[in-house]
Amino acid sequence: MDPPIHLPLPGADPKPAAGCGVCAALERQRSEARRARNYSLATDYNVEIRNHPHARGGRA
Repeated sequence: MDPPIHLPLPGADPKPAAGCGVCAALERQRSEARRARNYSLATDYNVEIRNHPHARGGRA
């Protein structure tokens, strides 16, 4: 039998890019999801913030 898998605790939330309206909206939605105790949705917003592309200068 394989040994048990140990997963680390989740890391810190990704920071939204300064001046990016999309990232700011995602951050607000993440906060709303947490207030509603929908932690799965909050994690989805973390992924979106982390993967949101930005051009030079921090703009999308």
